Formats: sequence, C-alpha cells, structure tokens
Amino acid sequence: MNLSDLLLVVAVIVGVAVLVGAAVVGYVWRRYQVPPRGLVAMVTALFYLATPVDVLPEIVLGPLGLVDDAGVITGVAFFVYRIVRARRALQAGGVIGRRPSDSP
Repeated sequence: MNLSDLLLVVAVIVGVAVLVGAAVVGYVWRRYQVPPRGLVAMVTALFYLATPVDVLPEIVLGPLGLVDDAGVITGVAFFVYRIVRARRALQAGGVIGRRPSDSP
C-alpha cells in the first residue's frame, strides 16, 4: 500500500464520518427542535472533529489526543441539552409558541 492509497482510505473514512455526523446533527436538530445557536454549536463541533488541526493532535499524543475531541463533544452536548430544556420550559409556561390570536 503506497501513500496515495493510504490518503484515499483516510479521506473516505473522514468523509463517511462527516456524513454520519451530519445525519446525527440533522436528526437531533429536527427531533428536539434545537434553536439556531444550538445548530451552529453542533455544526462547529462537527467541523472541529473533522479537521486535522487539533489542540491535542492524535498523531503526536496517540489516544490521549482524543481528550480534546471528547471535551468538545461533551461541551456541545451539555450546551444543546440546556437550551432544549430551557425552550421546553418556556413552551410549557406559555411564553413562546403562542399564536398572536391567542393573546389576551
């Protein structure tokens, strides 16, 4: 296996991972009605995970280099969870989601 074959394999793996990540982001966005700022956070995290530039590069640090990727995923998951929970609380309280004809 020469270098061009190896690069092709890596490109295919990264491409499939990005497609799967995009499908997950799309599903979460539609299923939980994530506001735009949550969508931006998820897409930005997906972009960070797909790019070869990392704070802790895997090539240099091996498996320890995945710590920053796990941190990004965890941080975005908590952020999206909190904004979805806040949106549901506002909807349950009637603050958002009312039609103008429903106003007193």
